[in-house]
Amino acid sequence: MDRINKIGLPVVLIIMFSIIGLMKSAVSIGYGEAGVLFKTFGDGTVVDEPALGEGFHLILPWNKVYLYNVKQQEVFESQMQVLSSNGLEISLDVSVLYQPKADQLGLLHQTKGSNYLDIVIVPNIRAVARSVVGRYTPEQLYSTKRDAIESEIYDELKKGVEAQYVQINDVLVRDVTLPNTIKQAIERKLSQEQMSLEYEFKLESARKEAEKVRIDAKGKADANRILNSSLTTNILRDKGIEATTKLAESPNSKVIVIGSGKDGLPIILGNQ
Repeated sequence: MDRINKIGLPVVLIIMFSIIGLMKSAVSIGYGEAGVLFKTFGDGTVVDEPALGEGFHLILPWNKVYLYNVKQQEVFESQMQVLSSNGLEISLDVSVLYQPKADQLGLLHQTKGSNYLDIVIVPNIRAVARSVVGRYTPEQLYSTKRDAIESEIYDELKKGVEAQYVQINDVLVRDVTLPNTIKQAIERKLSQEQMSLEYEFKLESARKEAEKVRIDAKGKADANRILNSSLTTNILRDKGIEATTKLAESPNSKVIVIGSGKDGLPIILGNQ
């Protein structure tokens, strides 16, 4: 019995350690995740091999795997206080769509760590937003330059984090809030400009209509002048004789010619 106990105890211990080792060696990586392998007795973070993909993996029990979300994610920066080009304070709401570069995940883990959002992205968003907004006046920010702001923030933010193993997918300017007094002044100015544009449009329409009438009148005058210059006495006489002949040939007309009319044309009397 003692011999059995002496033999059985080591076996049990071996089995227990084997189970524990297997549990520590098994790594399950979920969808949209990737794992960075850390070799405890090696060179530490593995940066020269692809990150572990989704699914089940076995590693040596003394190594570790750090999981990262590699799906597209969003960070929302609300009510950032920035200054316009003339020094007025503007409140800006910005959303940034980002994700870590999966093929450089080991370098990201080694240099920035899992808290890379607060270390890399957020500080860059604030710095770039202040830089870009500072180029525009409140009126431009309020009315016409929203798309330009988004584009410039995107370009500069992408450039700023590109070498830090993170990719920027898009930038959305959700809201630009101006001080009420400035906003009301801009709205009044825009309203006046709109009224001025409408007035100019009416004036232009009236001018074009007057020009059209003038051109029509000139055309009619030119046509009459050409016609009058071409109507000689002989032409008028021939036209009168031609019309008289047609009337005489009509079965519904009785024609009597008496004397001579003005310009030598016949005078026609008749009944229908």
